[in-house]
Amino acid sequence: MTLPLSGIRILALEQYGAGPFGSSHLADLGAEVIKIEDPNVGGDVGRTVPPYRQGEDSLFFETFNRGKKSISLDLNSAVGRDIFNRLVRVSDAVYSNMRGDVPEKIGITYDDLKTFNPAIVCCSLSGFGMTGPRRAEPGYDYVIQGLSGWMDLTGEPDGPPTKSGLSIVDFSTGYVAALALLAGLHAANRDGIGMDCDVSLYDTALSMLTYPGVWHLNAGYTPRRMHHSAHPSIVPFQAYKALDAWMVIAAPKEKFWLRLTQVIGRPDLAENPKFRLLADRQRNAEELQEVLDEIIATRTVAEWMVPLRAAAVPCGEVNTVADAFLDPQVAARNMIVEAEHPLYGTVKTIASPVKVGNHTAPVARAPQRGEHTHDVLRGLIEFTEDDVAEAEASGAFGPVKPIAPEAGVSS
Repeated sequence: MTLPLSGIRILALEQYGAGPFGSSHLADLGAEVIKIEDPNVGGDVGRTVPPYRQGEDSLFFETFNRGKKSISLDLNSAVGRDIFNRLVRVSDAVYSNMRGDVPEKIGITYDDLKTFNPAIVCCSLSGFGMTGPRRAEPGYDYVIQGLSGWMDLTGEPDGPPTKSGLSIVDFSTGYVAALALLAGLHAANRDGIGMDCDVSLYDTALSMLTYPGVWHLNAGYTPRRMHHSAHPSIVPFQAYKALDAWMVIAAPKEKFWLRLTQVIGRPDLAENPKFRLLADRQRNAEELQEVLDEIIATRTVAEWMVPLRAAAVPCGEVNTVADAFLDPQVAARNMIVEAEHPLYGTVKTIASPVKVGNHTAPVARAPQRGEHTHDVLRGLIEFTEDDVAEAEASGAFGPVKPIAPEAGVSS
């Protein structure tokens, strides 16, 4: 079976979540992703993230790095840098997530590497991008959620600004970086000339403001937090408290609103001039929500789900993470996959959401630190055993700094 990205080789100087998340999807689609881990700092810092850690690997690291290779390489050493340059010659892309000023400082931009490979695509994922007054600042998901206005949009009106429960900026930017890299590879394959791809957390977060951002830029709209995570213009489209738990009901089209009024036993609401059309419901949202809150609170979530789903009204339980994985749709879509790991035994991870034709990537665990160093050098740049030994003696693979036991907590 040939996967869609088979034959693509990516050198990844990445760590933590955003960068590895993006390249993990490329690996799932068949790309050969070779993580270059700095032995002087213990490799990818994601290996140390608590609380679930065994030895030098954490389940956090396993989440973002399955199916990749790992080599230990000190790019500050002359031999290590020479090895890297030789790997660039036989690769398609260099992918990194560092501060925006670092790729230029350490020589991994297109201008730095085109001598070795004119078609190389250099993709940088950073907090603020490779240009601008904030390029040298470190950027993290939580910081960017605040800066971009996301936190001001999230939470109850009378509560504090609230971040998402997940690192959504990190993960969104990982997807954007993968898209940018694929676009660069397509152009390089067509024209024979590589390029820099510059992706940032801040740019991605701003782009995802979408319509509230456009409303503000063109009409002076000021976004505000809505009760029960309500939509600013579509009513009803929010969370409701049933008799026993929370649920979500969405009626973005008139047909759904008509069906909902039938299910709740209030067809008269659909004929009420205050609620007949979407614009009417938006203008009178507070009054309508009071009516719906009172009705929804009379039954349990399970009791509401049956008639709502039978009527094809968009709806769903507000699940815990544990409950989410129990939905039969998860199994039907093969969204939980397993791999054997030398430290954890069988490790379950979440499959790629990308379904392409009949291609199914073989599931492989994340690599141990430097696990593929010798194999990659012998296989890709034709190092002999003597060459490998000489490079090792020169310090190109170290000295290896062990990960401190206190850096993570064993499960």
